[in-house]
This record gives sequence, structure tokens and C-alpha cells, in this order.
Amino acid sequence: MKRRLHDLALGTRFALTGGREGWVRTLLTALGVGLGVALLLGAASVPQLTGERAARSHARQPFSEGSDKNTGRLKASLLYAVADTEFRDDTIGGRLLRSASASPVLPPGLTAIPAPGTMAVSPALRDLLASPEGELLRQRLPFKITQTIGDAGLVNPSELFFYAGSSALSADSGADSAAGFGNIGDVQQLNPMLVVLVILICVVLLMPVAIFIATAVRFGSEQRDRRLAALRLVGADARTTRWIAGGEALAGAVLGLATGTLLFLGAAQVIGPIGLWSVGFFPGDFTPVPWLAALVAVAVPALAVGVTLAAMRSVSVEPLGVVRGGRPRRRRLWWRLLLPAAGALLLVVSQRLDIELNALAPVAIAAGATLVLLGLITLLPWLVEAVVARLRGGSLPWQLAVRRLQLSSGTASRAVSGITVAVAGSVALQMFFVGIHDDFNKVTGADASRAQYTVMANYPDTALAERMIGAFRQTPGVRQVIGSVTSYVTRPGTVAAGDIRPTTQLTLGDCATLRELADIDSCTDGDTFVVHPTDDPEQAAWMDRTARPGRPVNTAPDHEPGARQVLWTLPASARTVTARPDPTGREEHGIFVTPGAIDTSLLTSGAVTRAVLVVDQEVPDAAEHIRNTATRVNPLLRVATVRTIERDQQYAGIQTGLQAASLATLGLIAASMLVSQLEQLRERRRLLAALVAFGTRRTTLAGSVLWQTALPVALGIALAAVGGTALGALMLRIIGKTVTEWWLFAPLAAAGAAVILAVTVLSLPALWRLMRPDGLRTE
Repeated sequence: MKRRLHDLALGTRFALTGGREGWVRTLLTALGVGLGVALLLGAASVPQLTGERAARSHARQPFSEGSDKNTGRLKASLLYAVADTEFRDDTIGGRLLRSASASPVLPPGLTAIPAPGTMAVSPALRDLLASPEGELLRQRLPFKITQTIGDAGLVNPSELFFYAGSSALSADSGADSAAGFGNIGDVQQLNPMLVVLVILICVVLLMPVAIFIATAVRFGSEQRDRRLAALRLVGADARTTRWIAGGEALAGAVLGLATGTLLFLGAAQVIGPIGLWSVGFFPGDFTPVPWLAALVAVAVPALAVGVTLAAMRSVSVEPLGVVRGGRPRRRRLWWRLLLPAAGALLLVVSQRLDIELNALAPVAIAAGATLVLLGLITLLPWLVEAVVARLRGGSLPWQLAVRRLQLSSGTASRAVSGITVAVAGSVALQMFFVGIHDDFNKVTGADASRAQYTVMANYPDTALAERMIGAFRQTPGVRQVIGSVTSYVTRPGTVAAGDIRPTTQLTLGDCATLRELADIDSCTDGDTFVVHPTDDPEQAAWMDRTARPGRPVNTAPDHEPGARQVLWTLPASARTVTARPDPTGREEHGIFVTPGAIDTSLLTSGAVTRAVLVVDQEVPDAAEHIRNTATRVNPLLRVATVRTIERDQQYAGIQTGLQAASLATLGLIAASMLVSQLEQLRERRRLLAALVAFGTRRTTLAGSVLWQTALPVALGIALAAVGGTALGALMLRIIGKTVTEWWLFAPLAAAGAAVILAVTVLSLPALWRLMRPDGLRTE
């Protein structure tokens, strides 16, 4: 062990004191390893990132008097109401606040409760309001800014959030009371299908990183081998040269750790505040989990030494030169098939996912996916060697490229192995996403052609409904307003113990509104209707037990014994009609009344004031005018867009995270391949200069470099398409799904080819520079 450590130290000295060539090689290795380390540290920070965001989000969630948080020891001292809104493509969070005691509890990030007419805003919202683009938003938030919310009160630095003081808040207006902040609430468990998806994402995104690190530590291997031959000449044995080579790789890996740490810290300062897809972080959130960071710090140098020792076993370094064999030994296929076969077997026999029992074998799934992707890496060198060995003839650039690959295809295979794994993994991920798409994207049944927005307030107010209708009809871009107040009524009297009291819904609206909700031929103010559901006789029969023409209903149902009843008699002239789905896809049924048929003050139980808006989409910023009108009518009105499809929030969050991580991985792939390409060109500069000196055209050499890259890439992408499709099918089998799209690999393969083409084009200036005659100089 002492001898081996001495050899490693000697190799480290050669890497750091080997002159200009040694430094260039070591720096290139450090850059390649550093890119991978930076991404690994980012991955190790994910638990901290999500944990810190969740902690800040929970810290500002209010809890009421008597909640589990305080077991009734704290009294409510603050009234609040949610005032979230949207502005173009941005979501703006907001709360209306009113003190309920002399010393109200403070939300995180505030120094005082804003006085009525003032507000505290996040830095990002302050900038937006101050910009010309925020003119319409300023009309919606006409409060004076007196505070800036501190970091403790924001989920991320780019969040748009405000707290506004309001003197109009009360329990009757829909406000809630708060005794403190920091309510964690119910933690929603991740859907088992999404657990499988997260496992696959981790494997797919981290595999290319490991591959690029393993590739980077082998930069300059040909020049290193020639230098090791000189060491053999002065007496070093074969084992010593291998460990010296490992020491050189170790030096590059350690410098790569330092480089990656600096890149990680710099990226955290830049990327965190900017955010991607509305997901941002504070720079302090980028803190790797200590044991994961330690694992990276140990694994990267160990991987560098291990890969180098393994690679040196296939090279015979002799005193008079590097002997790679007159006829290279052909790569064997059988053991390369064992890895993907073992991975597929693990996925096939792994426990079938049972959605109800939440049964899952995450270790087997991760191991199986990893083995399949590793199998593709081991198959690629064999495939490239087998194909190029049979190629003959062609143009001069083609022949130069093929001959180079026939002599040494290992370097080219290593260069494209990362893109092969990335494409294969992306194909599997896309197949998995398509397979579970319908489970997490619900068709709402809404008809966005009939209406585009809904406005709601969770308390009954016919005067508010009338103001809403009038105000929205005057709003630019609104063509039609459908407004209603919905409450619940019960059958009066007593019921037997254990029985359920007959209950139905009561909807108040003008004739134009009721015609949108039911098939009504004629209607005048004062009419009433009993509306049956379209295809539910059982529900209609239950509803008729309450809605009995000529008989009273209780408009203030309270299930407590002795509760006061508020009776209203359903007119005997009420007609029975059939419900019609409204523009949002909902079907209202029960008792429909016009304003002239009932005293609206009787509606008290769980009523909702609602309006549905038909909008002219050609009017610029029609949505913003609607939201501004809603705020003027009542700040507690909630405006929502009518959507034909609703996405599950967990699914959407994972998809957003995948987009951000995929962008980082794609950037790593491009940067690492560019570094690898430049290193290969640097090693061949004397050969390139010699060919130019003998009269070879530069365009011929450029074409040969392009073919040397394109041929392994084409084979790698073809292998990735087959392997990725097979992996995706196996992953879908685990959750009981079938493949619905077999051609998802086509756009991903095209994207992978585009990355390679871009890297090749970017390397052409370096190629032109290396083909100068002074490249023949040597020391």
C-alpha cells in the first residue's frame, strides 16, 4: 500500500509539473470533471432545496384558534382572506389582513400589520408594479407600499406576493381568523406511479454525469501512455506505470472537485434568484446534504483512479513505446449482453405496482433501470467496432474517418456514450409520461367556447351578484355575464334516528342565467323551477323529497337539535325541467328561482355567489380588465380560467423539475462533449499539421472530423432508440400500463443529433488553428 501511494503521489507530481502539455491536459480533465461535479452537487442539494421551500411555505400558513398547533392556548388575533390573482402569465399570491387585537400575530417577513389602504410587497412585485408593464396591475392593487416582505416570508426570491390591510374584513364577508403562523397541514403522499417516475428521472439524469466524469479522467491518454513508456525505459515496471497513470487522473479529479464546487457556488448565485418555469430558490438553499457531498468527494477521485487502472489493463506500455497490438483483440459481445439482460430481468420480476396497497420495490426498479442503461454503454463500443470494421471505399474524408475509427474506436465511443444514455433515458421517460398522462390530466368537461372565466365568492349576497353582473357587463372584452347565488335547503321537520335529512340545492338567478343552466322554454321574473339531473333518476327522486311544489323548505339548515328554521314555500306553480351543463361543464339541479320569487335575505346556508363570463378574445388584456373589475367589486372575489383539462399538482411539479434538470443535463452534455472534442483534436495536432503539410485540403480534414463524430453518434442514437423504447415499455409494465406511442424516440434522437452537430461546428475553429504548419514543432 505504501508503494502504491508513492506511485499515486508521483503521478500527481507529473500532472502538476509536467510542463505546458501536462498542465493543459490536467486543466481539461479538471474542467470535464468539474462540470459533472457541479451537477452532482446540485442533485445532492435537491432535498435541501425542496425542504427549505416547503418550510418557508408552511411558515406563513395560518392556523386558527383551537388547532392542533396550539391546542387552544392561543386566541385568534388576526383576520385574513386569500386574495390571490393572476397577471398575464404570472401568479400573484396575496392576503388581506386586519388586526383583531392590540397585539396581532405577524406573518413571517413582516414587521407590522399593514394599515388599511397600505400593503407590504415582495421585491419582485415591487419591481413589477414600478415598471410600465405593471400599469393594469397597479389598478388592481391601488394600495400604498409601506413595507417590503423579508426573505423569511417568501418561497423564492422571484415570488410575486403581497399583504394588504383591509378594514372591511369580517367573518360575514368570508374572512378567517388566525392565532398564529406555521401550519404544516396534511402532508400529501406521492402517488406510487409518480414514485416510479421520480426513480427513473434520477437514474436518467445522473447516469450521463457519471459517464462524463469517467470520460474526462481519460483525457490525454495517448500522450500519457507515451510518457509512461519513458518511465519503463528508466526501470519502472508495468504495475508502477498503471498506478502513476492513476495518480495523474487523481490530480485532475481533485482539481475537478475544486472546479465543480466553484461552478456550483457560482451557478447557485445566478440561477437561484432567476428561477426556471416559476421555480426559484434563494442561494442559501443550495446546500448539499452532507453525506451526499462527502460521497461525491470520495467517489469522484476513486472513480478516476479505478477507471484509469481498468483502462491501462488493455494497454501494454513497453520501454520502447506503447504496444496496442498489431491486430487489436476484438471486443467480446456475450458479457456486454448480461448487463441489460439482468436489468430487464429485475424490472420484469420486480413486484407489480398495486395502486391500492401502495406496494413498490424502488431498489429493484432503480437497479434494473441502471443496469439497462449501463448495458447500452458497454454495447456501444462493440457496435461501433463491428460496424466500422466492415466499411470500405467512399470519399476521401469518409475513408480518413473510417480508418481512424478502425484503428481506435474506443475514444469516439466514449465521447458519445453520454448522449446515448441521455437519449435512451429521455425516450423511456417520455414513454412513461405518455403512459400515465391520462391518470394525472383530468378532462373537466368544460366548454371553453361557451365561457372563458368564472368569478366566485364563498358567501351569499344577491346585491353582490347584481353588482357583479352590472360591473362585468361594462368591462372591456366581456360579451355575456351569467350570474347566480347558490345555497342549500332541506326538508323541514324531524327525521328518524340514523336517517339522512333530504337536501337539495337552490339556485337564484335571472331568466338569462337560468336558461344557461336548464332547458327552460319560457321564463319571467317570479318563476320557479324544479330541475332534474339529465341521467340520474335516483338523484332526481332524492331531490324531489325536498323540492315539493306547494310545500315549505328550510333555507337555514342546521343539523344541531333545536336549531332555528327559516322556511320558504316552494310555489305550487313550479315547473319541472331538465338540467343543462353550464359552460364550465358543471350541471346544477334542484330548485331554480328568479329574484322576484324569494326574499334573498333567506339564503344563509353555505351559499356561493358565482358568475360565468363569455369574453371576446380579440380584446387585448381582457383577462386583466376582468380581474381588475372583480377587485373593484369585492377584493375577495376569485377569478378562475375555464380549463378543459386540469393537471395534477404533484405531476405538474415533477414535470417542471424534470424540465429544469433536463436543461442542466443537456448543458452538461454539450459542454463536456465540446471539451472532449477539443482534447481529441489537441492530441492529433501533429498528425493534422503533417497531413496539411503534405497537401491535404483543410476541408477534407474537417469532413473527416465530422464523419468521425457523426458515425458513432448515429450508431449510438440508434442503440439508444432501441434500448430506451425497451426500457420505457418495461417501466410501463411495472405500473400496469401499455405502450401507446412507439415513435417518441424520433424527436429525441433528432435533438441528440443536433447537440452533436452543434458541438462539431463549435470545434471547427480549433481544428483550423491546429492544422497550421507550426503544429509540427515539438519539444
